[in-house]
Amino acid sequence: MAGKGGKRPGAGRPTGTKSISTRRRKAQAVVEAVAEGITPLEVMLKAMHSALQREALKEAHNYAKDAAPYIHPKLAAMTHSGPNGGPVEYRNLDNLTDDELRVLQAIQTKLG
Repeated sequence: MAGKGGKRPGAGRPTGTKSISTRRRKAQAVVEAVAEGITPLEVMLKAMHSALQREALKEAHNYAKDAAPYIHPKLAAMTHSGPNGGPVEYRNLDNLTDDELRVLQAIQTKLG
């Protein structure tokens, strides 16, 4: 009888999925943290340090990756543009007199 027994494609827990005991342990850590008034960041850092002590570098890396945005926020992308979204206008100041440059410098100082 062909087709009975043996390994079947797609059967079992997918690769990389956390076991029930791992998920319970993490959930328990969160419950304890909430009860003690600890922030999620502190929980992630504590778990990361624990994983590092056990030399579970892949696990520690995952905790570090989760905690990183709380410590090192991403920089927002900025686009510089001129009036009405057009190109930035540049002025050549080489032809200004010393008096005109002093006036511009005074205005810039007041603007901060």
